Amino acid sequence: MATGKITKKSIDALEPSSSSQLLWDTDLKGFGAKITPAGSISYVLQFRMGGREARTRRYTIGAHGSPWTPTTARVEAERLQLLVAQGIDPVDDDKQRRRDAVDLAFDNYASHFARSCKGVGWARLVERVIRLYLEPVIGKKPLPRISRPDIVAVLDNMPEQQVANRRNVFAVMRRLFRWAVSRGDIERSPMEGMEAPPPVRPRDRWLQDDELRHIWEAAPDCYLCFGPIVRLLIATGQRREEVSGIHWQEVDRKGRFWTLPGSRTKNSEPNAIPLNDLAVAELDRQAGGANWPKKGRVFATSSGAGFTGYAKGKKKLDDLIEQKLGEPLQPWRLHDLRRTLATNFQRLGVRFEVTEAVLNHVSGSRAGVAGIYQRHDWKDEKREALNDWNEHLVKILNGAEQA
Repeated sequence: MATGKITKKSIDALEPSSSSQLLWDTDLKGFGAKITPAGSISYVLQFRMGGREARTRRYTIGAHGSPWTPTTARVEAERLQLLVAQGIDPVDDDKQRRRDAVDLAFDNYASHFARSCKGVGWARLVERVIRLYLEPVIGKKPLPRISRPDIVAVLDNMPEQQVANRRNVFAVMRRLFRWAVSRGDIERSPMEGMEAPPPVRPRDRWLQDDELRHIWEAAPDCYLCFGPIVRLLIATGQRREEVSGIHWQEVDRKGRFWTLPGSRTKNSEPNAIPLNDLAVAELDRQAGGANWPKKGRVFATSSGAGFTGYAKGKKKLDDLIEQKLGEPLQPWRLHDLRRTLATNFQRLGVRFEVTEAVLNHVSGSRAGVAGIYQRHDWKDEKREALNDWNEHLVKILNGAEQA
C-alpha cells in the first residue's frame, strides 16, 4: 500500500499496472487516489462509522480532472470527514442529495403526485394548479427544503381577486404535502398550522325564465360543441366537465338513461341521470338520428380530443344574446344553470332528497349515517322530477312563463 502526499506531482507520477493501485495521503487520514489498470484516476475517502468495531467503508469523491484536482479533492475529503465526525454517513448523505436533486425535486415530485390523483375533475385541477401556480414559484427545489415562506410566495403571487382559486391552490398544496408525509418523503408538512384563505361568498345567481329562454335559443348559433353542451347543462343539471366529457357508451336511448361513472364525477360517486325529452333530442341531433353510436365522445373536437373551449363559447353566447336584446344579461356562469335547476325543482315541489340525488350531492340528506344506511337510488323520483323540469322548460320556450 503506497503512501505519500497527494499532489499534482504525485498524481502525474502514478503509473497503471495489472491491478488497481491506491496512494494514501500521509497528511489526511483516509484520503487516497486510485488508479485502474486502464489508467483512470479517482479520489476516494476511506472511513469507519462507529469506531474500530465498524467495517471500513469507501466513498468515491470523483474522477481526476475538472472539478476534482488534488487540491479540490482534499477539501472535499475534509468536508466528508466532518460529516463522519458528526455521525453522518457520506454514502447515505450522497444518496439523499441525489434523491433530493431528482426524485424529490418539486417539479418531478408534483408530477408524481398528479398521476396518483383519482377523479377526472380533481386530477385536472391538480395538473392546472401545479402548472400555473406552483412550478413557476417553487421550481426544482427539493421537497424537504420547501418551507412556509415558499408556500406564502405561491399565494402572494396570485391575483388578489382570485379568491376561490386561492383556496383551490391552497387545497392542492395541502393535499400534496400530506401525501408526501404519508409516504415518508418528508417528516412534516410546511403547511402545518396554516390557515386556509377565506372562503368565497357563495353565489346565489340563478337564471330567470326569460333569461333561460334566451340562452337556450342562442345556444345553437355558438360553436359546434358548445351550444349542445349548454342545452344539456340546462336539461340535466349536471356539471360542466361531466356533460362535455360524455361518451356514447354512457347513454342508453332505449332506457333513456345516462350512467355517469364515478371516475368522471367531482365526488367520485357514480350517478344515474334519467334523460328527459329535451336531453334526448339534443343527443339525437349530435348522433344525426335516433341510432346513437356505441362508443366515442359525444362532444369531440376536430382532433378527437375533449372539448375545453368554455370561455370562448361563453363569450360568443353572451354576444349573441346582447345583439338580440340590445343589452347583456346580468353576469352569469355556466355553473349557475345547475343552481337554476335546483331552484326550479323547489318551485315544482320536488323533494330535497331527490334534488340532491339528481345533482349527485353527498351533503345534507345523503351525508353521514344517513348516507351510509340509506341506499335508495331515487331512480323513479329522479325521472319524474326531470320530466317535470322538461315540461316547465317547454312552457318557458313557448313563451308561457310560469309565475
